Amino acid sequence: MKFRVFLCSALLSISAIAEPSAAADSILENYVTATQLQAVQTRGATMDADFDVTLPKLKKHGKLHVLRHLSPLGLIRYEKPKFEGDTVVYKEVISRFLNEEVEAQRQQSTAVAVTPANYNFKYKGMRQDGDRPVHVFEIAPKQKREKLFKGEIWIDAATYLKVQESGYMVKNPSMMVKRIAFVRRYEIRDGVSVPRKVESVTDVRVVGKAEMTIDYSNFAAEDQTRASADAAWQ
Repeated sequence: MKFRVFLCSALLSISAIAEPSAAADSILENYVTATQLQAVQTRGATMDADFDVTLPKLKKHGKLHVLRHLSPLGLIRYEKPKFEGDTVVYKEVISRFLNEEVEAQRQQSTAVAVTPANYNFKYKGMRQDGDRPVHVFEIAPKQKREKLFKGEIWIDAATYLKVQESGYMVKNPSMMVKRIAFVRRYEIRDGVSVPRKVESVTDVRVVGKAEMTIDYSNFAAEDQTRASADAAWQ
């Protein structure tokens, strides 16, 4: 009798461990599929990007408004820049960010994708993000490489698209940078995870901490962009 009780308890324990693991694997499979589909759907899209950057140590500040365009080939292009503020902010922070993002997108390497191929995922449970339930995963890169980070990713429970990434880069892009920490927020629009806001703090050896906020707005998919262009020509 005691053995049966022990066996039942052991089986229940195994079930309690295996079930969340299986559920987490299913969530990740759906997330990878949704992410791959999104990469195709967002090509040709445009959005406005507003940068607000402060260098507290140097007491300098700058703002940039720019149109961010993702070409049909998946390459980023920035157009119609309007900058105001100290040129040091543009040169040392904003320009570097724009160039790095363009180059990273040009490479389009699967080696930096936030997927189980590059990261270890640990399921932390569900959380409420506004009116959306989300799955929270703690992630850590399998290798220490540039553009990979350690932190968390929140995955929308309904669409399996990401709604937040946060953490810090595990390898800095240059000797001038000591640490980069960030929070990237996304919103789900018409079945697509659209960038909404990025907040980052970069510790740079010469200029000190660079505090940057990017607000994204006016997202338009390829068909919407084409319709607006056609209307302009009529």
